[in-house]
Order: sequence, then C-alpha cells, then structure tokens
Amino acid sequence: MPGLQRHARNKDLHAIVALVLLWLLFFWRLFTPIAADQASLAKGDFSGQFVAFGGYQYKRLSQGEIPLWNPYNNGGLPFIADTQAAVFYPPRWITIGLSALAGGWSYNALQLEMTAHVLLYTLLMYAFMRRLTRHHELSRPAALAAALIVGYGGFTAGYPPLQLALLEAAVWLPLTLLGIHEAARERRLAWRFLALAGFALGLSWLAGHPQTSWFASCLAAVFLAYRCFTRRIGWRAFIGALALIGLVAIGTTAVTLLPGIEYLLHTTREGLGFAAKGNGFPFRDIAQFVFPGSVSQWSPLYIGIPALFLVAVAVFRRASESRFWLAVAIVALLHSLGENSAFYYASYNLIPGLRFFRGQERAAFLVANSLAILAGLGITVCAGWANQRQRDRVLRYWLGFAALLVIFAVGLLLAWHNDAARWGDLFEISARSAVIAALSYGILRYFLRQPQRVALQLALIALIAFELFSVNIDHPANYDPVPAAEQLAMTPPPLVQAVLDDQDGRPFRVDGFRGLRDNFASLYAVMDMRGISPLFLKGPAAIIYRDYVNNPLAWELFAVKYVFSGAQSLSLPSEVIARGRDQDGEVFLHRLADPRPFARLFYSADLVDSDDWAMALMDDPRYHEREKIVLQGALRHALPDAAAEGTVEVISFEPEAIMLRIDTPENAVLSLALPHYPGWEARLNGQAVEIIRAYAGLTALEIPAGQHSLSLTFAPASYAIGLLISAVTWLGLALLALLSLLRR
Repeated sequence: MPGLQRHARNKDLHAIVALVLLWLLFFWRLFTPIAADQASLAKGDFSGQFVAFGGYQYKRLSQGEIPLWNPYNNGGLPFIADTQAAVFYPPRWITIGLSALAGGWSYNALQLEMTAHVLLYTLLMYAFMRRLTRHHELSRPAALAAALIVGYGGFTAGYPPLQLALLEAAVWLPLTLLGIHEAARERRLAWRFLALAGFALGLSWLAGHPQTSWFASCLAAVFLAYRCFTRRIGWRAFIGALALIGLVAIGTTAVTLLPGIEYLLHTTREGLGFAAKGNGFPFRDIAQFVFPGSVSQWSPLYIGIPALFLVAVAVFRRASESRFWLAVAIVALLHSLGENSAFYYASYNLIPGLRFFRGQERAAFLVANSLAILAGLGITVCAGWANQRQRDRVLRYWLGFAALLVIFAVGLLLAWHNDAARWGDLFEISARSAVIAALSYGILRYFLRQPQRVALQLALIALIAFELFSVNIDHPANYDPVPAAEQLAMTPPPLVQAVLDDQDGRPFRVDGFRGLRDNFASLYAVMDMRGISPLFLKGPAAIIYRDYVNNPLAWELFAVKYVFSGAQSLSLPSEVIARGRDQDGEVFLHRLADPRPFARLFYSADLVDSDDWAMALMDDPRYHEREKIVLQGALRHALPDAAAEGTVEVISFEPEAIMLRIDTPENAVLSLALPHYPGWEARLNGQAVEIIRAYAGLTALEIPAGQHSLSLTFAPASYAIGLLISAVTWLGLALLALLSLLRR
C-alpha cells in the first residue's frame, strides 16, 4: 500500500510539473530576459487602476503605515474601503515584500502577481477535480483537463488579467468547492473543511471584486445544499455549515468588508437602478463557444471544442454530479445575458445582493468553471464504456455537430463577404475551429475505445492545450509587444514633475483630466480631483462632473492650482507653464492665477437642508463661491456676516492627519477642500468638535473667535471593528490549522 501511494503521488507530481511548464509557456513573453521578445500587459485599467493604487499601497506599507485614506484621487477617498485597492489581500503583501527586496515598485511586479494567480487557479482546480473523481481510473487526466480549461480558456485569458481584482477573486473558487466537498464526504460534516471553504471565500472577498466573490458565494451555498441533499445530511446541519462558512468568510475579510459596505452607501453606485445594471452578453455571443473572436475581441464563453465534446459525454453518460454542474452552467449562462433574457428580470428581484452589481456578463466566470468540471467528468466516464453502439452514436452526433460548424462558418463568411478585412478574420476563425473539430474527432474516436492508453490521454490533453493556447496566448487585446519597463514610468513624467516642483508648501490639487489621467496621481503623489476608481463619493462626484471638462466651481471648491488641459486657455485667468503630449494630443499645464487655498475662513453662510438644495444654490448664476459658504444644518455661533481678517495655516498634511493653526477676530466657518466622510474626527484645541457638511459633499467646521489649533484625523470605526474581527478570525483559523496538523 505505501508503494501504491508513493506511485500515485509521483503521477500527481508529474501532472503538477506539466501545469507549471504549460504556465511558463503561456506567459513566456512576460518571463523572458530577451528584451526583443518581451511583451507586457496592455495599459488601461491594469496600469491606470491597479498599478497606480498598488504603487500607493507599496509606499505606505513600506513605511510601516496602513493606507486608510488616499488624498491623491477622486478629491480624496477612503482607500481601505475601495474594494479594488485590496489593502489586506495577502498575495498583494507578498508582491509588495518581494518588490521591496527587488528595489521598488514596478509594472512587472503586478504582472507577475497576475501570472502567479493563473498558476494557482490551475493547481487548485486540479486538486478539486482529483478529489471529486478520486475513485475513477481517469481521475488525473480529468483533473488536468479541467485545470487547463479554467486556466487558459476564454474567460481567464480574456479581460480578467487586465481587471486584476476580478481574476484574483475568481481563483479561490476551486478551493472553496474543495473544502465543501471534503466536508460533506460522510453523513457527519467535517467542520475543519467547512472552515477551509469559508477561508477561501474570505480570500476571494479580500481580493477586491465583490461581484465575482458574490457569484462564488452563491455557488458555494448551492453546492453545499446539493452535497448535503445527496449525502442525506439534515437541514439543521446544513444551516449550521452554511453559517460557519459565512462567519469565517466574513471574519476573514471584515477588515475591508465593513469599511467597504460603509463606503458603498455613500458612492454613486448606491443610486443606480435596473437600467444601469442589466447589461450582459448579446445572444450572438453564444457563437463564441465555437468561434472565438467572431463577435468581440474577448470570448469569455470559450472553453474549446474538445471540451464541449467532453461536456456532452458527461451529460450523455450521466456522470456523477453532471446534472448539478450542467444546471449551474445553464443558469449562469442565462444570467450572463442580463436584460437580454427574461431570466434576469426575475433574478434581479429574487436573488439577494444582485442589485449591487453591474456587468452581468461576468457570470461567465461560473459558466467557465462548471463546464471545465463537466469536461473533466466527461473524461472519467469514458473508462468502462463498453457499449460500442453508444460510442459510435456519440461520434455520429459529433460529426453532425462538426458539419453544422462548417455550415455556420460558411454563413458567417457570406455575411461578411463585402468586408475584406472582416472576411479574412472570420475565415481564420472558421478554419481553425474546423481543423480543431476534425482533430478532436480523430483523437476522441480512438480515446473512447481505449481511454486507459496513456498515449491517447496525453494526445487529448495536448489537443486541449494546443487549441486554448492557439486562441489565447499573447492575445493582442491583452498584451503589447514592449517590455514592462517601457509601459509606464514609475517616476513622474515632465508635466507632472513641473507640479511637484511647486515649493509653495501649502496643499493644493490639480485637475488631471488630460496629461495625468486615470489614477496615476496615486503613483506620483499628486492630489488630483479626478480618478477612475469605480467607486466615487456622491457629493464630490456631483461637483466634479457637473461639467466634465471645464469646471471652475470644482477647481474652486477642491483647491485646484494646476489644470492639465487640451485647451490653450481656460475660463479662469491662468498661465501656461509647461506643454507636453498624451495619447489624445497636446496638453497644456495651466497654473491658475488666483487659486483657492485648501483651508479658507468664511464669515457668512447660506444654510440648506439637503444636497439637492445645495447644488441648486451653487448652480444659480448669481451665486459667488467666495462670498458665502453653503452649509447643511444650523450654526451654534452667530456669524458677523461681514468680512474679517482671519488667517489659516496648514501646519502639516498627511493622508490621515491634518494640523492647522487658525487666528480669527470673529466667529467663522472653516471650509476645507476635503470630502465629507464618516471616520474623520476633528479636535479644536484638543476638544472634539462637530464636522459640518458643506457644498453637498465637502467638510466645514465652526470656529469661534480667537487663536486655535485644529487637528483632523481619519480613524473610521468600521475599520477598527473590522480589524478586531479579522484578527480574531485569522488567529482562530491558525490555531485550527495547527491542531489539525498535530492530529495528523
């Protein structure tokens, strides 16, 4: 028996080595030291969102600080609460630590983090499928096939590498399923494996793409219910198991989950309705199951033609659990169509949590995983298939399917016969699918007869890898043929450096609509009133985007001193101090002639009772933003309603701590170009004072006559509570893991 176990482990090791070698091949252009051969992930959200935020995270953590607030984008935002920042995601901390050892943050550091997650995805799917099919003769090739399909199929190899949070949230699904599978192997649930499932879900939520984690959580709950039903485990045990998984997942990620929920309630996402959330695949995208790239540049539904055949075999042969995974695939596919299918109209109103998310096509994540599992199950049932007539019938069906592919391909080509460029692309796609279908028939014909032959198993796995790699490797929508070091400078470009050279010493913002762009202000430590984070506080967003390009009111209220613009003149007096270029053409860097300071005293106020009233007042052409401040609520101290010679000096300015010195002969209101957000605390001369909402989204405080020191600190209770819960959870999981090891 020990010899058999050692032999089995060696075979698994061979499969793992194969997965690693295929991974190295798929990403070889990111790894090669030869500069002429190197490629890198295309700029876009990957660079403008994830590399930029990662750079800010690197800087703060390298200094031993937790980045709770980010003053550099969106006019300021709670960084700990922005899900895609992934502040406490453990693999990101590993990336940051390795980057510190390598000399600093880099574009390539995050690329390597992406590739490591793809490898992890394949290894975890291999482990899950090996346990799911452990009693089957063809368990290893089944697991290897499923791992390749999820790792290099159309979903994972499509846009997720660029939308890094989505990829990193997705990879933990197989570990979640593995924990549930192992927990429900017997009539008595194994609670330590349920804790493992909860921990894997928690890691998914920490990765920073809540929609993907929500899909994974829904599937985990349904899979647990299915396993309990088939194992005849009582409903009380099911409820207890579900609660344990949920508590562990919530506890694992509470440190960012609680601040994230608080943030979501104050963002522009909170007010979106059905019309903004129902987008999904058009029906024609289903064609990309067999013709990848025929409809769009990415093909998230593509798992490969041999995989589709194996899925059909699993369903035809009624493989164990095949009906469950087929149901998951169908439901997820219907959901991915969004409002193009009546299914979404029902699920939107019936499924908890669905109202929070846009982009229903991301349910392709579940389609890809369930079909990969089905393909693996299809391989397992080929062993022992003695009924030759059934096998021949399946092969005839496959020939019919291949014929339909040819007919459909001809139809596609005829539809585009007047468009030479499109005709050529579709011909290549159709020809490739036809060749793969023919090769699949040739290999599967022999594999169905002798599935135990290792050579045929390897041929089938090689065909799956060959097809997926041919379609997805070095995809032009994902990769640029330049080294990572040339994609993005980690040091500020000349236009940005001109702003950083301002030695004034007082805090100010810029409008980086052109020239700076995206979230690069976080990378270069320039305070920008703009940003591309998908979560934007409602009040600041309403001010900043009331006029998308030319917005003097936003420049005033957010203390903007420099404007990056494509125009040579602005609506306010300014001086062009530098010129440059970005992808849209020439950029002029303007310095405003009379910028408003970050902190300013007012002696007259208009009082309103809502954000809408405040915005309406500021939109009035008669309103002058330097005469009166717009406040929500009542004042405790009477204002003189006449100008006075008060002064404000910013003594120190840090992301979570601001110190000011104030001298005013009259009662005043201090206006700060700081978003109004829960978690900021103010102390005037050491005494806590109330923070007032101004301008429908900014901060103000009442200041009595006299000389004062004022401190503002960002210390949200949601973070403190979440940190305590997560610390207890992680400690408990560590102790549970130690006890399990000691028992073994």
